[in-house]
Amino acid sequence: MLPSTSATWTVRGASFALWALAAGSVVFWGLKLGGSSRAANAPPLPARAVAAADPAAIERLLGGSPAALVAAAPVPTLASRFHLVGVAAGARSGLGAAIIAVDGKPGRPYRVGSVVDEGLVLQSVQGRQATLGPVNGPAAVTLELPSAAANPGQAASAAPR
Repeated sequence: MLPSTSATWTVRGASFALWALAAGSVVFWGLKLGGSSRAANAPPLPARAVAAADPAAIERLLGGSPAALVAAAPVPTLASRFHLVGVAAGARSGLGAAIIAVDGKPGRPYRVGSVVDEGLVLQSVQGRQATLGPVNGPAAVTLELPSAAANPGQAASAAPR
């Protein structure tokens, strides 16, 4: 008796799939075990240092004059680096604390006598002002709070509801 043709093709298809899976497994493990393990365990290459760009060379490359580059670079003043955010001052003592933002960063509280930046301490606070300067030296910078009229949103948010 002859088997039916559909049963024959089912057995042939299953055999083909099984042999293809076995061949794929042999190829996978052959590549996995036969490859060099030296590349997988190689130490990472050190990062290349990027050379600093020379602004004068870039200016010359783009067709400008070096004098224009020097004049275009604004130097920030000492007072422009600090922004007074808030003050808590004693009535007559000059003691207290101030919230000062340095170089555009969020404000941090500083007590009188504490270091605000390299070489500068908070010398005193009075009313809406804070003075910064070297230890036991003259005041280098006087910071002042902006008036409430300059910040109407701040005055409105401080009002009781």
